[in-house]
Amino acid sequence: MQATSFTYDSETRSGSVLLDDGTPVDFDAAAFDAGGLRLLRPGQRVRIETEGEGASPRITLVTLQTF
Repeated sequence: MQATSFTYDSETRSGSVLLDDGTPVDFDAAAFDAGGLRLLRPGQRVRIETEGEGASPRITLVTLQTF
């Protein structure tokens, strides 16, 4: 799934993304670390993996979207 980076805190390595419908979804340090990133800037397109259904999916991976 694709999203856009919205917030990122380098101290906690957590933040949030915006899904394509504008829904914000938070991610934690474990999801950030799983993607192998060192930095994330607001507005970057990212690929995310989630688990769970419904209104509160849990992000398990955040990495840069490549073409």
